[in-house]
Amino acid sequence: MPIRNATLLGILMMLLGILLFSLNDVMGKWLVATYTVGQVLLLRSAAAMAVITPFVLKQGLMRTLKPERPGLQLLRVLFGSGEVALFYWAVSYLPLADTMTIWLAAPVWAVVLAALLLGERVGAGRWLAVAAGFVGVAVALNPSSASLSKPALIALVGSFLFAAMMIAGRQLRGTPDVTLVAWQTLGALLMGLALLPLGWVTPSLTDAALLGLLGIVAMVAHLCVTRSLKLAEASVVVPYQYTLIVWALIFGWFVFGDWPTPAMLLGAVLIIVAGLALLLLERRASQLRLAPAETSA
Repeated sequence: MPIRNATLLGILMMLLGILLFSLNDVMGKWLVATYTVGQVLLLRSAAAMAVITPFVLKQGLMRTLKPERPGLQLLRVLFGSGEVALFYWAVSYLPLADTMTIWLAAPVWAVVLAALLLGERVGAGRWLAVAAGFVGVAVALNPSSASLSKPALIALVGSFLFAAMMIAGRQLRGTPDVTLVAWQTLGALLMGLALLPLGWVTPSLTDAALLGLLGIVAMVAHLCVTRSLKLAEASVVVPYQYTLIVWALIFGWFVFGDWPTPAMLLGAVLIIVAGLALLLLERRASQLRLAPAETSA
């Protein structure tokens, strides 16, 4: 496929993946109003596991069950399962757009964790972008005794776990996608089982179908985003992930009648600008690293 066509297809796949993630979030918020977080996680993950199992068998069961660097795999599963549980917990109390705004702080957390845990060099420009991102988070949270709520703090912790999962995933780039998805799905299923004693509501046939669809939509969304990153450069397609906040605003208003406060909108703008600045700085750094190698060749 010509590079231009591949890039365009990569952008379209990213846009489709983010739309599917947004639909997944809307269904999740709708369902946790009736069902417990543990129940949603369990049934969602069971449906996703049923879909991924044929791919696991095709790849080889032992290859999936015995991945490289199992300790790091376990950490990634713990971070990912905790992040999903906290998202459903937070979104059951907060408007969808508010929750997603706080979650978009994950790339900012990721830079800090990469510097502290991986020893990556972070220049002054990236630190300034990180600072701007944290200002955006502070503005969005509007921290006062009256407004800094427990659900907002839960969302903040969830965004941190999501960043930690990304850092772990960065160290597992050589692991097959099927292995990563299978372990992530299994972890969420076990998390659902652990939380199940907190409550169970027998779902109707329609809701049971929606709970199963929740997991399938999330899997297809992951597939779209993964394929997008293989078709085009990350610096080209990753900015389109910020359309998530646009869909969150639209669906939040249309489905739930929620509209964010001016502080939340301002915080979202600052977080998005910081994320785009980090992306541009990373792209420039990558080009500088590649230049000596190309000259030598």
